[in-house]
Amino acid sequence: MFEWVVGFVQQGGYLGVAFLMFLENVFPPIPSEVIMPLAGFAAARGDLNIALVILSGTIGSLAGALFWYWVGVWLGVRKVEWAIDRFGRVLTMSHDDLEKAREWFRWKASWAVFLGRLVPTVRTLISVPAGIAGMPFWSFTFWTTLGTAAWTTILAMAGYLLESQYETVEAYLDPASKVVVAVIVLAYLYRLVTYKPRAAAEK
Repeated sequence: MFEWVVGFVQQGGYLGVAFLMFLENVFPPIPSEVIMPLAGFAAARGDLNIALVILSGTIGSLAGALFWYWVGVWLGVRKVEWAIDRFGRVLTMSHDDLEKAREWFRWKASWAVFLGRLVPTVRTLISVPAGIAGMPFWSFTFWTTLGTAAWTTILAMAGYLLESQYETVEAYLDPASKVVVAVIVLAYLYRLVTYKPRAAAEK
């Protein structure tokens, strides 16, 4: 995949960077930790402009985030409640959990979206609950853009400053991404094993 990304950035330029960052949000296994440092390295080499690289990456990433936001809006609370009624154990979620999450999101949505865009894996997932919770579109777009711009700037500038050693960025961030995924999987398994709906607990 690494060589494929290299070739795509070289051939596609700014549109290639934007498209890859869109895919990275829709299909997480394509890592931004490779895309943006590579694009930054290309800018350091004179093939691209660093400001336009950051802008392209931000636009592509924002488009992917908006895709998942609208998926969340389409799902809505009623569809989620329907899913909980039928697949509560698999989802490890009860109606009480849903209401608590919605209440938390009402008060913490802005920070959750902004900081979530800076965390691998969570970057993709955070858009769905924002849509389900009914976070206002323009508020979601504003905070997502801020977080996304910060993330793409960090990665692109790392590649730009490190130049030929841009692989170092991936070497450090890739293990961190795997740790985040492992924690999410372990947390899910724990909830799956200990899951007990409120209704069952009251009987």
